[in-house]
Amino acid sequence: MTISRSVLSVLMAVIVLSGPAGLQEQVNPADAWEKRFNDLQPPDKVMEAIGVKPGMVIGEIGAGRGRYTVLLAGNVGPAGKVYANDIDAGSLAYLRERCQRDGIGNVVIILGRMDDPLFPAGSLDMVFMVNTYHHLARPVVLLRNLIPGLKPGAIVAVVEHDPDKSGAEFQKESTSQEALRKQAADAGFEVVRVETFLKKDNIYILRVKEP
Repeated sequence: MTISRSVLSVLMAVIVLSGPAGLQEQVNPADAWEKRFNDLQPPDKVMEAIGVKPGMVIGEIGAGRGRYTVLLAGNVGPAGKVYANDIDAGSLAYLRERCQRDGIGNVVIILGRMDDPLFPAGSLDMVFMVNTYHHLARPVVLLRNLIPGLKPGAIVAVVEHDPDKSGAEFQKESTSQEALRKQAADAGFEVVRVETFLKKDNIYILRVKEP
């Protein structure tokens, strides 16, 4: 997922207003953004809630610059793999460099299509997306296109802002439970669990409906 212009503008304004001391520290707005969202969505708690385990193969949609990708890769370990998908080639280029810099060898970069992440068939134990669902132009189509890549029993884990608790700041970057459940059902999934412990988000666990 890419950083919105409004968020980056606010962060840059904070740096400028902080004066010489702030400029001396050379705060990277992207790093500040990652820290802020990791505080809102603590990765250790999220990954525990969705059941990330060593050896899993995970497809991440909207991986962006890799805020969660590198952590997923660490948790699945060398026996596992993360397919990091995005439609933003620039963000994926940064993520590739990030993995090389940090010695992360179990991430495969995939430049996908708007409605299809192009994950390998029958390869995934889990699909994960965080702060991405509301950006999908046709969520039902994309969810349907996930099914060929899933192993039997695989889950789709969606971390998404909830309009009822995210406040005005994220109203335009959120999806209601009702809408997400309906879209999942239209795509051939059912929502089997919803975790509500995050401050601004819900975590939805989806599985393909039994025939």
